[in-house]
Amino acid sequence: MSDAPVSSLDYSRTLYLPKTDFPMRGGLPQKEPEILARWARENLYRALRESGKGRPKFVLHDGPPYANGNVHIGTALNKTLKDIVVRSHQMTGKESNYVPGWDCHGLPIEWKVEEEFYTSKGKTKPDFSDSQAIIAFRGECRAYAEHWLSVQREEFKRLGVVGDWDHPYTTMSYPAEAQIAREIFKFVANGLLYRGSKPVMWSVIEKTALAEAEVEYEELTSDTIIAAFPIASDDASVLIWTTTPWTIPGNRAIAFSRRIAYGRYRVTDSSADNWAKPGATYILAQSLADSVFRAARVDSFEFLGGVDGDALASMVCAHPLHAHGYGFVVPLLDGDHVTEDAGTGFVHTAPGHGREDFELWTASTRLLQERGIDTRIPYTVDENGAFTEEAPGFEGKRVITDKGKPGDANRAVIEALVEARALVARGRLKHQYPHSWRSKTPVIFRNTPQWFLAMDRPFVNGQGGKSLRAIAVDAIERTRWAPPSGENRIKGMVANKPDWVLSRQRAWGVPLSIFVRKNGHEILFDDEVNARIADAYEREGADAWFAAGAKERFLGAKHNADAYDKIDDLVEVWFDSGSTHAYVLEDAKHFPGLAGIRRAIDGGDDQVMYLEGSDQHRGWFQSSLLESCGTRGRAPFDIVLTHGFTLDESGRKMSKSLGNQTFPEDVIRASGADILRLWVASVDYTDDQRIGPEILKAVSDNYRKLRNTIRWMLGTLAHREPGDSVGHAAMSGLERLMLHKLAELDLKVREAYDNFDFARVVAALTAFMNADLSAFYFDIRKDALYCDAPSSVRRRGALEAIESIFGAVAVWLAPVLVFTAEEAWTARGAGRRSIHLEQFPVIPAEWRDDELAKTWDTIRMLRLAVTGAIEIARANKLIGSSLEAAPRVYLTNPEHLKALEGIDFAEVCITSDIAVEFGALIPETVFRLPEAPDVGVIVERARGVKCARSWRYFDPATASPDFPDVTPRDAEALRELRALGRGP
Repeated sequence: MSDAPVSSLDYSRTLYLPKTDFPMRGGLPQKEPEILARWARENLYRALRESGKGRPKFVLHDGPPYANGNVHIGTALNKTLKDIVVRSHQMTGKESNYVPGWDCHGLPIEWKVEEEFYTSKGKTKPDFSDSQAIIAFRGECRAYAEHWLSVQREEFKRLGVVGDWDHPYTTMSYPAEAQIAREIFKFVANGLLYRGSKPVMWSVIEKTALAEAEVEYEELTSDTIIAAFPIASDDASVLIWTTTPWTIPGNRAIAFSRRIAYGRYRVTDSSADNWAKPGATYILAQSLADSVFRAARVDSFEFLGGVDGDALASMVCAHPLHAHGYGFVVPLLDGDHVTEDAGTGFVHTAPGHGREDFELWTASTRLLQERGIDTRIPYTVDENGAFTEEAPGFEGKRVITDKGKPGDANRAVIEALVEARALVARGRLKHQYPHSWRSKTPVIFRNTPQWFLAMDRPFVNGQGGKSLRAIAVDAIERTRWAPPSGENRIKGMVANKPDWVLSRQRAWGVPLSIFVRKNGHEILFDDEVNARIADAYEREGADAWFAAGAKERFLGAKHNADAYDKIDDLVEVWFDSGSTHAYVLEDAKHFPGLAGIRRAIDGGDDQVMYLEGSDQHRGWFQSSLLESCGTRGRAPFDIVLTHGFTLDESGRKMSKSLGNQTFPEDVIRASGADILRLWVASVDYTDDQRIGPEILKAVSDNYRKLRNTIRWMLGTLAHREPGDSVGHAAMSGLERLMLHKLAELDLKVREAYDNFDFARVVAALTAFMNADLSAFYFDIRKDALYCDAPSSVRRRGALEAIESIFGAVAVWLAPVLVFTAEEAWTARGAGRRSIHLEQFPVIPAEWRDDELAKTWDTIRMLRLAVTGAIEIARANKLIGSSLEAAPRVYLTNPEHLKALEGIDFAEVCITSDIAVEFGALIPETVFRLPEAPDVGVIVERARGVKCARSWRYFDPATASPDFPDVTPRDAEALRELRALGRGP
C-alpha cells in the first residue's frame, strides 16, 4: 500500500461537498427575534387560520396566568407545552386555534396596588364604602393588570408561542365581567346559590375567606393539649386532644365513635406537680390509654371497665371553663370522622371552627333540640383573628397576628385550663397545615356568613333531580385525562368537596351582582334586573355596581330599593376563570375564530383541551368543571392534561432565598428559546421536572447534534437538481432501508404527539438522527454523495432519500424547535412558506419493508464486528483511517452470507476492500463480538495506492490514463464533470 503521487489537479473542487448558509452554531438569541419579526410581517397566526378552514377544530383553551410579575420557569414550561400541542395538532390535520388569556382580578393585584400607590407613599388606604374611592382603586388595579399583561405577552411571544396575541381574553374585560354576572344569575335560577353561615378557611392577613384551591399545605409546629371535660353526675372526665387550643372557647360538643372500644381509667400514681392527680378518673379509647398517660406523665393507672356507646350517647359534660362564662352543657355525639389513630379517641367539637365539627353539629340539630340544647353556633373569632365577646375571658386575644404569626390566644386558653385544673397534658406537634398560597401565612377556620354553591342540593330547574356533585363526577368519567391518574385525583376531590364558598370581601373583582330581600335570604331573580346589570357591565365594566345610585338604577321602578340589600361581596377569582368557557369558547362575537365548536357531546368532531399544572385539579380544572356542570350540565373540556412542578437540579423547590432559580429570560438570552423548548419536550413533564446549568448544557449538546445533522442534510441537498428523481424502486437497499425507518418513525412520532408524549418524540428523532443517520447512513453514503458522477443513480437516489428524510424530520421537529425548523426550512428554499403551515408528511405505504429491515439488521451486526476490529487495529497503530483497511471476515452462518448478497460490504464498512470467507477455518487470532461469536474478523492493510480524490486505496493497474491518480469510479465522475464544464 502506498500513497498516490501528488496530483497537480485540485480535485477538491470536483467533489460534491456540503455547502449551506445554515450555520453550525445556531446563534439563536440573535436569530430568533428575526424569525419572530418575519412571522409578524407575514401574520403567521392568520395564515394558520386560513389554512385550517374546514378542518375539525382542536381548541386548547388557555388556563389564564395571573397578570402579576414576570414569567417564571414553570409558566414558561406550561406555555411551551401548550404551543407544542397546538402546533402538532395543526400539522396533523386540525384547525388548532389558541387564544391566550389572563386572570386579572383578585387579591395579589390589590396588595401590589396598595403597596405601590398607598403604603410606600404614606397614603391612607381608600375607604371602600365610598363609591368614588372604590372605583378609583379598581381603576388602579385594572391599569396594574394591563401593564403586566403587556409584559408577559412579549415574554410568551419570545418563547415562540403562536396565538391570537392581538386579541387575548382577560377576566377583566367588560364582556367577560358581564358574562360572569350572567353565570351567577344561572346559579340563582337553578337554586344552588345560597347564603349560609359555615366555618370557612379565613386569611387574617387578607381579610377574606379562601377556597381549597387558594391554600397550600406547609409544615407548622402547633401547641397540643389533652383537656378534661367533667361528666355531669359522675366523678370522671372525658379526655379530648387538640392541636388548636384556641378553639376550646368555641367547643359545644364531644364526638365519639361506636366503632371504638372506650374504657374508664383511674390514675394511681403521678408526681406531685403533675396535672393528672392520683385518683383522677378519665374515659378514653382503650387502644390509646398507654400513649395518653405517657404524655400526661402518669406513672401508673388502672383500668376500671369498659364504656359502651349507648352510655356515651346519653352523657353530657360540663365545659372545662364552665366557671368562667361557659356554663352550658357539652353533649357527646356519635361521629363517623372519629378514629383511634391518635389522640384520645374523642374529638373536641367546635362547630364554628371545623367542617366536620359543623356537619356533625348541624346534622344533630333535632336531637340537640329535643335535649333542650341551644344549637346556635357562637361567633368567637373575628375577621382579625381576635376573640370576640362570645369567648368570655379572652376578648381581644389574637389567634394570628397582623404579621401572620401565632398570637397570644393559645397561651391564654392553656393558662385558663391550668387554672381550672382541666389540663392533663400539653406538647408540640409538627404537621401539615393549610396556608394561604398568596400570603404564605396560616389560615384559621372560622364561622362567617358567606355565599355558597350547594354541591348536593338538587337543581330546581332540571337535571333530573341530580346534584352538582353527581353531574360533575359523571362528567369527569366522560373526559380523557392525561395522565390517566388525573381522573381519580379530581374525582376524589370533587367527591369530598364541601359547598363552594363563592363570596369574597375585597374590592377588585366581579361582584356577586345580586339583591337580597331585607330581613331574609330570598335572592331577587328578575330577568329585567339581570339584563340591566349585564348590559351595564358590557358598556362600563363591573365598576357600575359600585357607582352611586347603582341600587336604584338596576332595580328600576318595578322594585322598592328600600326593600332590598345590595350585596357588594365579590365572586371568588376561581369562578372568574372557571367561567372562561362561557365568555371565550361560546362568544362568537368577540372570538370569531372559535365560533361553531361542535364537540362529540354535540355530535361533532371538535375537541376542547385544558392543560395546566397538577395543582389545578383543585383549581381551574375543578372550578371550570363545576361552573359548566352547574350551568350546562356537562364539562367544558374533552381532554385534560397536567404537568408537574419545576425544581432545581438537586430536586429542591426554587426560591429566591436559596438562589437556585432558573429564569426563562436568562436561558433565552444565553442560549435561545429553542433550547428551553427542547428541555420542555425532553423531560417527563407529567412528574416534577428539574432544570439548571448542567441539565441545560446536556440539552444544548443534544441540540447541537440535531442541528449539525440538519446542517449536513442541507449542505448535501444543495447539489440536488430540482425535480430529479430515480424513484423508490431504483434506489439501493441502503436508501430503501432508511425510508423504511422513516415509515416506522412516522408511526412513532404521530402516536407520541397524539398521546402528548413529547419526550418520546424527541427521543425517537434524536436516536434516528444521531444513530441511524449521522453515525450510520451518512457515514456510509458520504463517499458516493461527494465523489460519484453527476449521473450516478446511487448518488441521485441518496439525494432523493435525504430530501424525503429532511422534509419529514424538519416538520416533525417543528412543533418543538419552532425557530430552528423554520430557519432550516427557509435555508432549503428561500421562497418557501413557513414550515408551520405544513402538514406532517404522508409516508407511502410501499416504503415499509420489514424483510429488508431484517436483512439489514444482520448486515449492521456484521458491520459492527468489522468496525470493532478496525478500532483495535487503529489503537495498535496498524492503520490510520478505516480506508487503509482491507478486513477479512470469516462467516459460518449461511444466513449471514445470504444477507451480504448484492451488497458492497466494503462500502458499508467504509474500507477500501474487504474479503468474506465462508466455511473456511477461522484463525484463533480473529476479533469476535460477544453477541456474534460465529463471526470472525482480521484486519489487514489495504493494497494499492491512495486515490487522490476519494482517498480509497486501489490497484493502480486499473487506473484510467487521463486520470491515473484516481480510482476508475472517480475518473468516470471527472470525465462527466469535465463534459459539463465543471471538471479539472
